[in-house]
Order: sequence, then structure tokens, then C-alpha cells
Amino acid sequence: MNKEDIFGNEGLPEGNIANEEEDVVEVAAPLRVTMTGCQREEQLRLFEEMVRAVRVGALPGPPQAAGTSRWSNGESSSAAIMASVDSGKEDGRDSSHHKRPKVHSDCLENHFPITVSSSDGNFSASADRGHKITQGSSAHYKNERCYDTFMFTGNVDENTLGISHLRDSGGDTLKIEDLEVRMDLTDDLLHMVFSFLDHPNLCQAARVCRQWRAACAHEDFWRCLNFGENNISVEQFEDMCLRYPNATEVHIIGAHAIHLLAMRAVSSLRNLEVLTLGKGQLGDNFFHALADCSMLKRLNINEATFGNGMEEIPINHDKLCHLQLTKCRVMRVSVRCPQLETMSLKRSNMAQAVLNCPILQELDVGSCHKLPDVAIRSAATSCPQLVSLDLSNCLCVSDETLREISRDCVSLHFLDASYCSNISLESVRLPMLTVLKLHSCEGITSASMTAISHSNMLEVLELDNCSLLTSVTLDLPRLQTIRLVHCRKFADLNLRSIMLSSILVSNCPSLHHVNITSNSLQKLALQKQDSLTTLALQCQGLQEVDLTACESLTNSICDVFSDGGGCAMLKSLILDNCESLTTVRFCSSSLTSLSLVGCRAITALELTCPNLEKVCLDGCDHLERALFCPVGLRSLNLGICPKLNMLSIEAPQMVSLELKGCGVLSEVSINCPLLTSLDASFCSQLTDDCLSATTTSCQLIESLILMSCPSIGSDKLCALRWLPNLTVLDLSYTFLMNLQPVFEYCLQLKVLKLQACKYLTDTSLEPLYKGGALPALQELDLSYGTLCQAAIEELLACCTRLTHVSLNGCVNMHDLNWGSSGVKHADLLSSSENIHEMGGQPNRLLQILNCVGCPNIRKVIIPPIACCSHLLSLNLSLSVNLREVDVACFNLWFLNLSNCFALEVLKLQCPRLTSLFLQSCNIDEEAVEVAISKCSLLETLDIRFCPKISSMSMVRLRAACPSLKRIFSSLSTVS
Repeated sequence: MNKEDIFGNEGLPEGNIANEEEDVVEVAAPLRVTMTGCQREEQLRLFEEMVRAVRVGALPGPPQAAGTSRWSNGESSSAAIMASVDSGKEDGRDSSHHKRPKVHSDCLENHFPITVSSSDGNFSASADRGHKITQGSSAHYKNERCYDTFMFTGNVDENTLGISHLRDSGGDTLKIEDLEVRMDLTDDLLHMVFSFLDHPNLCQAARVCRQWRAACAHEDFWRCLNFGENNISVEQFEDMCLRYPNATEVHIIGAHAIHLLAMRAVSSLRNLEVLTLGKGQLGDNFFHALADCSMLKRLNINEATFGNGMEEIPINHDKLCHLQLTKCRVMRVSVRCPQLETMSLKRSNMAQAVLNCPILQELDVGSCHKLPDVAIRSAATSCPQLVSLDLSNCLCVSDETLREISRDCVSLHFLDASYCSNISLESVRLPMLTVLKLHSCEGITSASMTAISHSNMLEVLELDNCSLLTSVTLDLPRLQTIRLVHCRKFADLNLRSIMLSSILVSNCPSLHHVNITSNSLQKLALQKQDSLTTLALQCQGLQEVDLTACESLTNSICDVFSDGGGCAMLKSLILDNCESLTTVRFCSSSLTSLSLVGCRAITALELTCPNLEKVCLDGCDHLERALFCPVGLRSLNLGICPKLNMLSIEAPQMVSLELKGCGVLSEVSINCPLLTSLDASFCSQLTDDCLSATTTSCQLIESLILMSCPSIGSDKLCALRWLPNLTVLDLSYTFLMNLQPVFEYCLQLKVLKLQACKYLTDTSLEPLYKGGALPALQELDLSYGTLCQAAIEELLACCTRLTHVSLNGCVNMHDLNWGSSGVKHADLLSSSENIHEMGGQPNRLLQILNCVGCPNIRKVIIPPIACCSHLLSLNLSLSVNLREVDVACFNLWFLNLSNCFALEVLKLQCPRLTSLFLQSCNIDEEAVEVAISKCSLLETLDIRFCPKISSMSMVRLRAACPSLKRIFSSLSTVS
């Protein structure tokens, strides 16, 4: 459908919509109107939304804001709320012959209550659909919620639609291509589309044209009249009842004339099924008139006063099924409803309730504080079919009343007697009961369990805050859920039920014994039971157990959760902060997760759990002996156990093991054939025999960290022959003197760390730069070593394949001069494309060079001939005697010279340098200006605490290097 198909039809009566006297022509005919550009866009938008509704089943668009439309042509508000429902006839002519074949829709369910306000004599409606639409049939409606109020225009005029009459203002001819629009939709299709709309969007759609207005006015869409808390007048309500006499649901809350409105509703709406009233006063004649509303099935009255509050109110109705009188004030109420099924008097202020409801199934008298025990007894026992009874907060209820109810109401399934302090259930028998709630019943004791044990059908039992309850022993075959919260004297729990699936026991400080038998229980949580010492479980389906902070549990708990202990399917066990555990032994074929966080008293741990995938030992800082044989762990961190001295691990799936910090670990057996990473840093007692045994059984190790393991000798490094895949080796802070086994066996080594290996001689690394050892080596760390200057220079000159070199703190390192005496620096080009034409040194792969804190280095010269085209980062900070830096590296982007106090000369030919740090350097601003002038990409410059550079030099520095974005000075940061 194109633009020309929307709202066309020039010269026909439908084009002049504001005139109610004009004849209606067939809907399918084109309708042509004259409209402005903005008006045309609005109509197109409305139509596009309608088309989308046809395609996806809903029409988007916000509800009309309150007060955005006004009644036209002086009609009354009620007459203006909708057009005539019969859209097929106007002026005595039947247009049914214009209708196209019906479009049938199947069971479109919609709920929409509306809210109508009488402010300023206008109606407001707040809607949510409330009926089920089928072709040619009425439906059932249910109130869901109310929207904000909005104004609805009933008599649609030209301004509402954004169109004007066709006028001949200047003899101009109407341009069809600009102004012609046309819509062609059958009534049946509109009915189907509009059935998806709530009331605000229906009102929006009704403003489009007369056909849409008539379609929106269909009574199928206005079955539920929800006036909410808006103050509607009697006249307005009468008009609505006349317009929609088949409405089945009415909601009125807080209106001033609520009694009169209620009387009009029951007398005018003969199909009324649901009536909700509230916040007002209802006279007794309203209740007498209820009998005339023969279709009424549900009556809800909230926060209302009946009569003068001191007289008897009769409620007699033959078809009423549901009655709710909550928070109402009345002295006495008499109910005779033979079809009544549910009744609620919750929180109502009444002294007597007489019921004649033979099939009543649900009765709620909760919080009826003035209703005496005898009245409650009489009301409940008069309903022999009672299934559910709520007596909560009825303080006067006695055991005698419950005994009579149990005798007369043999089908009672649900009983809530919470906060009934006078009941103890002694001699009370409720054999059909399935749900029993006894919150805060002070009379409930261990003797009450005898009565409860006769309820063989019981499924849910709640005993929260029963302060005198000391023990619970129940054998109930159908019990599924039990709650025991804040029972301060409760000490012993014995439950036997094959269907028990949920247990909540919390804040019972005296609980010391738990015995549970169930085939359905999957999760058990007994957190913070400080006195719990004995736990017996026969729960074959139990999978998760949380015993956090049960500080009195002893080592015997391990037998409960091991094979044969009654929990054959247990997967997760949490014993965090169980500080009485000293020796933990689990032998379980099902356990996959174990947490012992904060169990500080544990000294021995033995786990034979082949499927164990996760174990948490944080805080087990007294653990001395640990056996994991076998387990399914993939990774394990024992570095948090500083007292561990014996370790045995058999883990076929383990790939990572961290022993960092186990300083007294001396006896180790590791059988992990898939292990790839082993960190034994600071394991000072680890012997050569342990290393040999580990490398023999774990030949897939790729990363081996032996930092600060002084007991590892050079001779035992031969064990590295069993590690053909080793790529990372850390021997820092060891007493090694000979690295020949490393050079001989670790042919795949990429990272070698030798920090502070002070016993290495000047010739220890000769195989690297003379013999071509370790051909795959990329990263070398010789920080804080004692190698001489010559060895360092040869290493840097010959090992051109290295990408990362760290020489931090090397006292024997002096000048770093990679220049050539036969070539002047000024004659060299900085471009990397010209380096290969110089015929200099082989191209280095070096990317990162760290010489932090080298006290004797005075000069660093890296000219282009040094072939450092890959150098990205150079860190010379804290080299206090460094005076001259001359660097020409094409790709260098980071240079750190901070705290080089003696720095005076700085020459840079680094066109890609982005960050330069000169903090606390004694260099002057002129040298810095010249240096950065050749760094065209420099963004960050740090010159804080440079005594020879003033804050006034920022302008010069920025002029020298326009690319600067951030200059850090000691006074401020300039961006």
C-alpha cells in the first residue's frame, strides 16, 4: 500500500469528518483530504503503526497523555467517549453490503480495565485489556493493572485528525501526488488488529477516522470498566453504563459517591460478573440490591465501612463464588451464598460472622482481632467442605476450636495458625493436612510433634520462631519442606521422609544433633550452627552440603561424606570456618568440589577423590601433610600453606601446580603426567632427588620456576633432560655455578631468568654468545648479577635473536656504546629503510632493554648502525651517574630516564617516540627542546622535579614538538 492509498477520496462526505450529519459512503472507497506537510506525516505515522500491528500483532506507541485532547462540537463527555457501536448503519442506510469477507481470528486474549476520571467534566481512561475475543462471541475479562489517565476524543474533528475541509481559497488545483492518501481496511480486519491494543492505544487509533473510531468503540474492547481511584460522578457512570450495558467487570475505589455508583452498577449492568469497591461507605441497601445482580460471581470490597459500622449486614446471593471483605468495618456480617467457594475477611474489624455457605472451600479470617474464638469456631465448622483455613494473628484461637474444626472439616488441607499463641495442637488430629504454618506459636513444643506426626499427608511444615520448641522427631512419608528459623532452644532434629527435598535450619544456636533420612533431598544448608556436633545422613540423592561456620563439627564428619556414609551422590561440600577440624580424610567417588577455607586447625589432609575438580584451602596455614591420591584436579595452589612439609599428588588431569612459598617442603612426590607448569619458588628445602623424580614423572612440563631454591645444585640440573618441551626456566637467586646442563638439554627454551645468581662466572654464559646454545631463547634476565662489562658487551653484540633483555642493577655494567668508531653519528640516517644499506652489524631482534638502577653506567649510545630497528622500549631509570644519552632508533616509542640525576646530554632521533620520562633529571630546557624537536609523534613528556626547567618553558617545548598532548611538570599537568 503506497502513500496514495491512505485517507484519500476528495469531495466525498468522509473527507469532512467533523460534520456528523453527512452521509457515510462505503469504507473501501478512496478518501481524499487536504492537509499540511506536518499533518500528512502524522497520518502516515499512524498508518504505519497500524500496518506494523497487522504484521506483528501489536501496535506500538505511547499512551495519550492526560489532557491532550478536548471534546468537540459541545457534546457531553459521556456522548463523546465513543462513536456509535453500530458502524454498519448511519442515516437509516445499511452499509453491510460493502463489507468484505470476514477475517477470522482464533482466541485472541486481551485484558483491559479502564479508569475514567471526572475532573473538569472530562473522562480519563487508564487501560489494560481485560477480555477474550473470538469472532462473533463475548468473552471473560480479568483485571490486571491500570495505566496513567489519558483523554479520549469521541467526536473526531478535522483538527484532531490533522486535516481540513476542501476549500477553494485561491483557485489552486489540488495536487494528488502530494495530498492524496487512501486507506482500505475491512471492519473485520480492524477488529482483529485492534484486539491487540490496550485502551490508551485504542483511543489513539480512534482519532484517525470515523471507521477506526467506530471499530474502537466495539463493546468487545470495553468489557472491563476500571475507574481506579478517580473521582467519577454518578452522571458520568450512568452514561458509561448506558453505552456499555454488557460490561462484565467494574472497579471503583475512593470515589465520593461510591455507594450510589455501586447501586447503579448492580442495577444497570445485568451481565456484571466482577465488582470491586473500596475506600468509602456502603449502605445496607446496597447489599440487599446484590441479589438483583444475578450474574455476579466475584465481589471485592476493601477498606470500606458497612452501614454505620454498628449494624448487621446481610450478603445473600445465589451465584456469588468469591467474596473478599478486607480491612472493612462492620459489627456483624451474615453471608448466605450457596455457591460461594472462597471468602476472605482478612484484617476486618468485626465481632461476629455467620456463614451459610455449604460448599465454601477457602476461608481467611487472618488478623481479625475482634473476632472471638467461638465466632471463628462457628464460622469454620459451618463449612464442612473447607479445604483452606487461615487463622494467622487470631490470638484467641484455642486447641478446642482446632479440634472441632478437624472433626467437622475432614477435607482441610491448608492451615495457617501462625502467631496464635494459645494453641499447642495437643490432642488435635488433622489427617488430611498438607500445609501447616506455625510461625511464632509460643505454645508449640516437642509434645506438639506427636499431633503433627498423625498428619500423614503433610507436605509443608513451617516452625519459625517457636521459642519453646526443643526437638523435632517426625516420620512423615510425604513431607517435602520444613523450616526451622530462630528457634533458640531447638537442639535435636530427626526427620525421616523419602520425599523430603527442602530443609531450612538457620539461627538455632542450641542445635547439636541432626539425623535426616530422605531419597529426594538434593541440597542441605546448616550454616552457622555453632553447637552442631553430630550429623547423620541417609540421603542417596544429596548433591550439595553447606556447613559453613559449624565450629563444633569434629573429624567424624568425614565419615558421613565418604563412600558408604549415606551420601552416595554428593558433589559439593563446604566446610568453611569449621575450626574444630584437625585431620580431614575423604574417600569419595562422587565428590567434585571441596572447600576448607578458614579451617586453621587442619594439620593433615588426605583426599582419595578421583573426580575431585576443585579444592579451596585458603587459610589452612597449619597444614603439614597433604595427600591427593588420586584426584581429578587440573590445577592446585598450595603456596598458601607455609608449614607444608610432606606432599604426595597423583592427578592424571593436573596441568598446573603452584608450591610457591612452601619453605619447609622437603618430601615431595608428584605423579601428574599432563603437568605443564610447576612453580616451586622459595621452596628452600626442595632437594635434587625431588627434582629428578618430578621431571621423570612429569615430562610435559613447559614452565619450571625454581627461584630461591638454593638446595638445587648444578649437578642435579641433568634432570632437565627429561623435559624436552621446557620453554620457561627460572633459576634466580640460586647458588648455581655451571649452566652446562641447561645449554645441553633445554633446546626449546625461550625464557631464562638468572637474577642475582652471584656465583656465575664471567665465562658461564659463553655457550650463549660463542657456541650458539639455546637457539630459541628470546628473553634473558641477568639483573643483579656479577658478570663483567666485557661479558655483557659480547652477549649483547652476539645474541641478536634476543627480544627482551634485563640488566637491572648490574654494578659491572659501564658505558653502553653500540656505535662504530669509523662512522660518524651525524652522517647516519635514522630511517629503518636505510639501515640495511650501511653494511653494519647484523639486525638485532631486541624489543625491550631494561637497565634500571645501574650505578656505573655513564653513557648510552645507540646509533642507527647498531641495527636496533625493533627496539620499542628502553628503561634507564635510577642510573644516577648517567650523563649522556644518544639514541637513534626508528621504532622506539618508550624511553624512561627518570631519576638519572647526572643527565646533561640528550640526543634523540626517534621519530616514533610517544612517551619520554625525564623526572628528576638535571638537564636544561634547551637540551630537551632540541631533543624532542626530532620526535614528531611525541605525546607524553614528564619533566617533573627538573631543577633547570621552569614552568614558563612549556610554551617553548610545545612549539618545538607540536604533537605533545600531555606535559607533566612539578607545578601542574598541562594537557
